[in-house]
Amino acid sequence: MIVACAACVLACIEKICDYINSSAYAYQAVSGDSFCTSAWNAFLLQIKHMAEFAFANLIAKVFILLGKIGITAGNMVSCYYIMKLIFKDFEGNPEKNDQPISSPLAPIAFVGAVSFLTASIFLGILDTAVLSLLTCRAMDEDKNGKGECKFGPPTFHDKAAKMHENFLSASE
Repeated sequence: MIVACAACVLACIEKICDYINSSAYAYQAVSGDSFCTSAWNAFLLQIKHMAEFAFANLIAKVFILLGKIGITAGNMVSCYYIMKLIFKDFEGNPEKNDQPISSPLAPIAFVGAVSFLTASIFLGILDTAVLSLLTCRAMDEDKNGKGECKFGPPTFHDKAAKMHENFLSASE
């Protein structure tokens, strides 16, 4: 029981350190400050803009999960139909002395596992991109004043401000 609790605490600390690292790297890429300074400034920036960061991270996590599920399901269905229609694995081939497969579950499960792992790796980049873009926007807003962002396309700032207003009105 004690070992399980210690493992849980260590897993939490690891998640926190990973998030601090990614936040610090995002801030460091924009500001050029040292790692420790960037980690502290990123922490303060995220505290200041907590609602925006929480909302953006939530939306990103939902889309990443939907992407993982969609890619995995699509590949598994494709595997089934390739086995059935192209290779005719369910019928067998008496000319080649091939026996039909008894169950397609093992190859489909393997394709599903590999697809999920691959999708997780590639869609993890989206999470980093969301954090980086939000860090850039928050730094720009802090530097130039709210509503006076100077960097980036104006349409981005207009849509982001509208989403923020909608989020605040929905939460009230």
